[in-house]
Amino acid sequence: MSPDIAFNAFVVRNDDQGFRSGIESWRMHQLPEGDVTIRVHYSGVNYKDGLASTPKGKIVRRYPFIPGIDFAGTVVESSHPSFKEGDEVLCTGYETGVSHEGGYSQYTRTNGDWLLHLPEGLTLKEAMGIGTAGFTAALSIVSLIQNGISPGDGPVLVTGATGGVGSFAVSILSKLGFHVSASTGKASAQGEWLRSLGARHVITREEINEETKGVLSTEKWAAVIDPVGGSQLSGLLKHMKYNGAIALSGLTGGGNFDTTVYPFILRGVKLLGIDSVYCPMDLRKEIWGKLAGAWKPDSALQSGIHVHSLEELPALFTDILNGRAAGRSIIAL
Repeated sequence: MSPDIAFNAFVVRNDDQGFRSGIESWRMHQLPEGDVTIRVHYSGVNYKDGLASTPKGKIVRRYPFIPGIDFAGTVVESSHPSFKEGDEVLCTGYETGVSHEGGYSQYTRTNGDWLLHLPEGLTLKEAMGIGTAGFTAALSIVSLIQNGISPGDGPVLVTGATGGVGSFAVSILSKLGFHVSASTGKASAQGEWLRSLGARHVITREEINEETKGVLSTEKWAAVIDPVGGSQLSGLLKHMKYNGAIALSGLTGGGNFDTTVYPFILRGVKLLGIDSVYCPMDLRKEIWGKLAGAWKPDSALQSGIHVHSLEELPALFTDILNGRAAGRSIIAL
């Protein structure tokens, strides 16, 4: 491809003129090194992307930079043995949008080892509708199942249930036959939508944050999918059932929490860290195969995907950083 081809990209800058962001016209020669060039069709809006939009987020490592931690599109040029022109591909993780230019661009160039062929059963729009959020939800569920959690064990709580990870977790868990309770700070406004995704009960954030005396409390949850983290994790641990497990994937509620050893040594509770960035490729392919097949989150894809333009990114970042986002927003390039 000609190095002078121009295209639009959302760029963040931080220099002697200060921090700023906006849509710019870039050319192919400005893209980073890589063995596959992709025409991007869709990119997602994630909490980490919101952090990239502000210098306080401390996510972006160099400027100028194109954020966007996931994308789906079509190969236009490749020297990688696994990909050829016309292949439909998707990318999540591997520090895309953090240390390597991301998906908020009509074209991007990347390492072919980070790409997956679009699984049969998904369109490019659906793949990015699922994106990092849905992949993280599925990875959390796989970890719970590997640690012995099954539908017959009792209720599974999903925190931050109206967000990307949470809403896809509700959809997939329900499809697999789990009894799902969904927790959100938007219970009155979004309760009916969460029930349509498959939640049997919708509870407020305040209910799970209620103060409990003692080191342990009533056993409520067989498992928890928690993309929120922060101080509420302390209370969740107290209410876990014997041999229960929490899959922790996020920090929208903060990076610190206080707890004791008692949930772990008296009830055998497991705290499972979920990392979607460096997930091994063989597991990554397995999970995307599930998401394109038996685990396809139809209810979330049908009602929880909102398509936007590059121009709308600043407002979307404000919403996601302030806890006002619901469902999964994607950018059509």
